[in-house]
Formats: sequence, C-alpha cells, structure tokens
Amino acid sequence: MTLTDQIKKITESKPFYAVAGAGGYTVDNLRTLRNRLSKQLGTRRGEVRETTKELPGKARETVAKSLPGRVREYAGTTATRASRLYDDLAVRGRKMVSSVSHEAAQELEEVSETAKPEPVAKENKPPARKATPRAKKPTKA
Repeated sequence: MTLTDQIKKITESKPFYAVAGAGGYTVDNLRTLRNRLSKQLGTRRGEVRETTKELPGKARETVAKSLPGRVREYAGTTATRASRLYDDLAVRGRKMVSSVSHEAAQELEEVSETAKPEPVAKENKPPARKATPRAKKPTKA
C-alpha cells in the first residue's frame, strides 16, 4: 500500500473526523470560557483567592466521602454518553474537514488559472541553415 493510500485511508476514517471535531469543539469552548472568565475575574478576584486556598481540603473530603458511590452511579451511563459524543465529534469533524478541503480546492483552482502561461507570439526568423559536413584534411604520411 502506498503512502498516499495510507494517508487517504486515515483521513477518511471516523476517528480522524472525531479528532478534528474535538479540536474545533475545544477551540470554540475555550474562546467562550476565556470571555466569561475575564468578565467574572475582574469583579471576583478576592473570592477566587479564598477559594483556591480552600480547594485542596475540600477536594480530599469530597473524594473520600462520595467518590465510590458516584463512580458506580456514573459507570452505567458513561459508555452511552461517550458513544454519542464520539459520533457528534465525528460529524462535526467531517463538516470542518469538508469545508477546509473545499476552500483549499478553490484556492488551488484560482492559482492554477493565474499560472497558465501566456501564448507566445511566433517571431519571423529565417530558417536555420543546415550544417554541411567539412571535408577531412589529408594527413601527411
């Protein structure tokens, strides 16, 4: 199998599209989160400092008390949610890759149109002379 075939096989697979979709989803959510945090942090800097001091103790307490029960509770639904998320990300990635591929194809088409050579005008040149064979000089014996 050639390298081109291997790449084509990968780029047309559902996992490839899922990864592309996850990347797009992450970028979108990080932008939204950044905007929300920058608004909230301006007014709540003191609260954030206090919470960060208390967070390690609260985390240990929460994990020790409720984690085992919650793990069993969430285990039943995790596979279904993961499967749905995987499918959604694959659809999202397929749309993103299709859009980018379409844009790239249009750019290549524009470049190829501008790269067409101009027709060269024929110049009136006299026909080339044919070379005549030279006679060999007699050698002295």
